[in-house]
Amino acid sequence: MLIRASQSGDMFETHKVSVDDGVELFASVGGSGRPIVLLHGFPQTHLMWRHVAADLAADHTVICPDLRGYGASGKPAADGPSVYSKRTMARDVVRLAGALGFERFALAGHDRGALVAVRAGLDHPEAVTHLASLDVLPTLDMWDVMRGESAAVGFHLYLMAQPPGLPERMIEASADDFFGYFLDLWTRDPEAIPADVRERYLAACRAAVPSIVADYRASAGIDLEHDRADRAAGRTLSMPVTVLQQDWGAQLGFDAAARWRAWAPDLDHRPVSCGHFMAEEDPALVTKALRDLLAR
Repeated sequence: MLIRASQSGDMFETHKVSVDDGVELFASVGGSGRPIVLLHGFPQTHLMWRHVAADLAADHTVICPDLRGYGASGKPAADGPSVYSKRTMARDVVRLAGALGFERFALAGHDRGALVAVRAGLDHPEAVTHLASLDVLPTLDMWDVMRGESAAVGFHLYLMAQPPGLPERMIEASADDFFGYFLDLWTRDPEAIPADVRERYLAACRAAVPSIVADYRASAGIDLEHDRADRAAGRTLSMPVTVLQQDWGAQLGFDAAARWRAWAPDLDHRPVSCGHFMAEEDPALVTKALRDLLAR
């Protein structure tokens, strides 16, 4: 399945770009104009942006990669904690955009992709002009707010944080049930993810269990260390930031907007009423928010 631009009808082109030794990122690229990079979440691929990307391509160059370790992108062995750190994955994105001819670009991420986007904004402020995060908290805050009964909603975070071996074997033994559980649980409108797209997500995850686990494991280790260092140094995001988020902060007893404001002084925080997979459940809402961000 390829993305088709909604107004022109043109198909997006696919690219494989080398971003590290032995690591290529797959990306679907279309449109023309100021660039925006869209990063997918879990358990998805770049296809989650198919509606939003098609609309934005009317007046922007839209770049939709599969993250390192996901989809059709490279899946290097996790032979060290930095291989799937968000710092490494953010560097991948900056190198991808540069290879496609863009030294500066807007960046939006959902879920895991949002964590990569935030790290890119902190590490590469000269490259990221605008930043959007969909339905996640920064790594440091995520671990800080989950405690007691509320931690049950993030059981997968704790599972994949365990040392290599057991998490991979457990998930591989029932991969479709594991990844499909989240596609079902986090979607308010089941029709938002059609059967053919769902199967593509499941097939991609089935083939990437070790790297997906490594991505999550990094968030319980090296990513947390990087966030703590930034917090201690007072580093924040210098670009305009938009956050779209379900109002689960109130349910779990914390102020999500205040958490984000500590990282992003120039913040537009918008609660939404759709499910977690908002780019598929309410693409018009997401597209409008991104256009509003790009106008700031």
